[in-house]
Amino acid sequence: MRDRIVSLRRHVLARHLFLALVGLLVVVVVVESVSDYRNTQLASMAYLGIAAGGLTVLTGINGQISLGHGALMAIGAYTSALLLPDRDATVPLTVVVLAAVAVTLVVGAAVGLAAARLHGPYLAGATLALAVAVPGIALYFKETLGGEQGLRVVMPDIPVWVLDAVFFVTGQDLTRSRFTAYVGWLTLIVVFLLLANLSAGRTGRRWRAVRDDEVSAELAGIDLGRARVSAFMVSAAAAGAAGAILAFTVKLAAPSAFTLTLSLTLLAAIVLGGLGSLAGALIGAALLTFLPSVVTDIGRNAGLSDIQAAELAPLVYGLVMVAVILLAPTGIVGSLRSGLQRARSRRRTTSPTTTSKGTAS
Repeated sequence: MRDRIVSLRRHVLARHLFLALVGLLVVVVVVESVSDYRNTQLASMAYLGIAAGGLTVLTGINGQISLGHGALMAIGAYTSALLLPDRDATVPLTVVVLAAVAVTLVVGAAVGLAAARLHGPYLAGATLALAVAVPGIALYFKETLGGEQGLRVVMPDIPVWVLDAVFFVTGQDLTRSRFTAYVGWLTLIVVFLLLANLSAGRTGRRWRAVRDDEVSAELAGIDLGRARVSAFMVSAAAAGAAGAILAFTVKLAAPSAFTLTLSLTLLAAIVLGGLGSLAGALIGAALLTFLPSVVTDIGRNAGLSDIQAAELAPLVYGLVMVAVILLAPTGIVGSLRSGLQRARSRRRTTSPTTTSKGTAS
């Protein structure tokens, strides 16, 4: 039995590594074939996808509702800004991302411990307070954190070996926008690989058990508080990485970028894509990134002014949100899975009938 479990874990890990490799190849092809503007959008989709991936693990798999992930992203972004104040900074980007993850992980542990006994609207209220308070910290410590103007993030020069490697593989010089897109998507692939393995393993089964039935989980020997805190810490770490990528993309860490709207937007993304699904989180991030620009372009082509076309985007996004909730209550990925399961069940029910008819004839 134990050998079977080990074999199953290896199979899951091999499948996830294969999907990560395929995703990396797709990223290279897409990044190299689009414009700098699209690469900036892809970088934005990357940090939204990372944050949404962590949130869907917390909410969809462990059952905790968080309205403070925008604040956790702010902690990661400000950590990155403090480590990259000017072009002379010699801290590698990998170290910057890891530092943002570590700082946010500590804050997530503290918040998770404080909120371990809270449920439903009480937990949402506690994280809402976090979302409101954290941006205000930057205003209070304005001498260190820049106040309302925020901190400027200066990306260091691209390493020579990276330039040579990209030119060897693609035959093109690496621009800064493409470099940022690569950094964002490499981070997303690594984060999603870790989240997928955690969710598919023993830790993920504990999170689901706590979500489904707390009494049964406790009778099975699961520490409810530890499970909730660990889920919050993992989700916070993902938010910290997302905040670092956001800082790299927009070159700024300012309170106006981390309002409550960002937290609600992330929650809307995982609801649209499908709770508990990393693929759904990525779909939700794609809708958040590309739908507003597509709708704005359509509005301009229809004769609307720039302001009217920009105001049209939130309306269309809201209509899409309502339509998905009404037509696909389990999200886009959940509805697709349900449709595939129904199709398989129909095939199973019709195949014996077909076989019996052939035998009778």
